[in-house]
Amino acid sequence: MTVRDVAIVGAGVVGCAVARELSGQGLDVILIDARADVGDGTSKANTAILHTGFDAVPGSVEARLVARGYELLSDYAIACGIPVERTGAVLVAWTDEELAVLPKLREKAELNGYLACELITGDEVRHLLPALAPGALGGLTVPGESIICPWTTPLAYATDAIARGTALALSTSVTAIEVRADVTVIGTNRGPIECRWVVNAAGLGADDLDAMLGHHRFTVTPRRGELLVFDKQARALVDRIVLPVPTERGKGVLISPTIFGNVMLGPTSQPIDDRSDTSTSEEGFDFLCEKGRRLMPPLLEEEVTAAYTGLRASTEFSDYVIDIEPAQRYLLLGGIRSTGLTASLAIAEYAAQLLADAGLTMKPRTDLPAPPAMPNLGEAFPRPYERDDLIAADAEYGHVVCFCERVTRGEIRDALASPIPPADLDGLRRRTRAQMGRCQGFYCGAQIEQLLEAGRRR
Repeated sequence: MTVRDVAIVGAGVVGCAVARELSGQGLDVILIDARADVGDGTSKANTAILHTGFDAVPGSVEARLVARGYELLSDYAIACGIPVERTGAVLVAWTDEELAVLPKLREKAELNGYLACELITGDEVRHLLPALAPGALGGLTVPGESIICPWTTPLAYATDAIARGTALALSTSVTAIEVRADVTVIGTNRGPIECRWVVNAAGLGADDLDAMLGHHRFTVTPRRGELLVFDKQARALVDRIVLPVPTERGKGVLISPTIFGNVMLGPTSQPIDDRSDTSTSEEGFDFLCEKGRRLMPPLLEEEVTAAYTGLRASTEFSDYVIDIEPAQRYLLLGGIRSTGLTASLAIAEYAAQLLADAGLTMKPRTDLPAPPAMPNLGEAFPRPYERDDLIAADAEYGHVVCFCERVTRGEIRDALASPIPPADLDGLRRRTRAQMGRCQGFYCGAQIEQLLEAGRRR
């Protein structure tokens, strides 16, 4: 049996980033996930914001890694074609209490090294966001906040990692871990995996994996966040991220454009026990609609095309839970909340440094393949159906099969032939946008299912 240098448990955005980093350091890496696809857990359902880290707790590990990750991911997105829109954000104060918080938030941003925030008046807020409800007292601008594709990012990392030599073990559930003198044996539903080091990037299951190694240092309490997605016609109302002013009662509900051309409202925030409960609720729908009417009445006149739920891996700690156990050859990357998308490459960089300091020998490679060229899912950038050059070279890029999202047969063919092909329709949606539009697959569903099945038989 092959003994891997490192086994990473969890193929979300953090685990994929770590696999990419370590496989570039001359290590034999295997990336394990219980699901049938990468990025299929917490990573696929978040607010998809590339954070500056302006509001992180100064001096925290999260603050440092988000700031560093913002730089790294911004550059990597350009190299891979991950769509990013530099929309900027405005925190809007509706009460005297919230207005008083804004200068403190600017001070916090400056402590975090972010100096671009500006206090603005209520009139200036209304000038920037004319569709907002009346009554805004003031605001704080955050020009660097951006929107990014949450699906392409982990897929790019994983594709890059595989090109660098990482082995991918999907549909592989960890059932036990035994640390021996010079090897660790990971028991799975598909047989044992032997490695020298284990990296825990298991997200919602990170505390359970930690317990398998004899630790009880934190508890993951899933926090369910429901969101509503409005039709693309609503995008004219919102050209930047509208953030609530956090108070002692929580962070509140935001309104944000999405990289796919829609507008998003949410999330709710509800602690739950079931780590697999991604259902939506009538209560959540009503709550968000009421919030939306108060914040931006015209938005609620637009059509809601989808509702979804994300689960955040909240813990009892306010910071990431990152720790290394050299005696067990074990690295924990836990409590990574929604900022983990932004921080992912910095977390990977930090993980590599911790492992090297603990004695894992690394030899940075000089023969790394070029970053993968990812398909563009961003509405603000040319899509295949708009590109005469692509269509002239391959007519399949001019054959639209999903008319709501303008997805072509060529894109579906490419996804099915990619290094990590989709396991199901949901995976195909994350790679192409097929069936995520106004009709939600009503018109194109049968044809796309046929293409998916045909791709599986090849």
